[in-house]
Amino acid sequence: MNKKVLLIGGAGFIGFNTTKALVEKGGVNITIADNFFRGKMDHELRALVEKNNVRIISADFTKPESFQELEKDYDYVYMLASVVGVEYTSKIPQELIRINSFLILNTLEWLKNSKCKKVLFTSTSECYAGTIEAFNYPVPTTELVPLCINDISNPRFTYAVTKMLGESGFIQYSKAFGFECTIIRYHNVYGPRMGFKHVIPQVVMRFLKDENPFKIYGFNQTRAFNYIDDAVHGTIDAMEKPNTNGEIFHVGDMRSEITIEELVLYIGELLNYSGPYFKEGIHSGSVSRRCPDTSKAARVFGYSPKTGWKAGVKKTVEWYKAYIEAGKDVFE
Repeated sequence: MNKKVLLIGGAGFIGFNTTKALVEKGGVNITIADNFFRGKMDHELRALVEKNNVRIISADFTKPESFQELEKDYDYVYMLASVVGVEYTSKIPQELIRINSFLILNTLEWLKNSKCKKVLFTSTSECYAGTIEAFNYPVPTTELVPLCINDISNPRFTYAVTKMLGESGFIQYSKAFGFECTIIRYHNVYGPRMGFKHVIPQVVMRFLKDENPFKIYGFNQTRAFNYIDDAVHGTIDAMEKPNTNGEIFHVGDMRSEITIEELVLYIGELLNYSGPYFKEGIHSGSVSRRCPDTSKAARVFGYSPKTGWKAGVKKTVEWYKAYIEAGKDVFE
């Protein structure tokens, strides 16, 4: 019998790619629940939905009544929905707090009265960005690193605060109301179709707008970038493999830690930029180094990223270059 799968936030970057991987794997009946905050359903998502009989529920899930449109007996529920992006934390931090908190609390209250078997809540490495800076914990970091932010007044951390709420909420509700729950913390997932609020597409946009000289912000910061295909396989395995209930896992790529300068210079090379570069300071609240220890996920469910950072960045840059040169709108 096919598994009934619900993806809350399934039209987003990771949601779309998770849906695509699930239908390719087979044995599933999929429902996507989303408010299409990033815009209308694009042709890629529409084709995926129509070809595979994916059910779409378009509603504002910050409102509890929207959950009445869902069924109550899904085998797997992927909770992916949230407002994410540094630009949103700086421009609409109060809305980010409101939207993400209501999404979490409404989902939990719906689960309390449902018969869903297992839930996966997607969190973020941002939850302990302050820990690394304030207490000098070792990098690569394990899941045992304490969650911490170092300036509650900085809007940069509003996203992390809501993810901390979600982690605690889903773990405690699962214990109280009898459903299984797994938490994953993403680390710098990237790839084609990820929107324009993240570092790689923003850098591509700046090159294509002929910025010269080109400024490298936070040039000496490091990030471990995780290509979308690898992140999706880690997400699905964390849900479906045994011995993951009640556990927290990193989904990232500990092999791929690079400086922002390395990233920008490589993108410039791909886009044939020959001008000078200027090194600039960091954005407020931006952690100096980030790299996950993924050995727990490797041990428990065999997580092993396959795509090297240069191969993944090349695919991503080529997709965005073609998208922009085709004259398409810059979606959110």
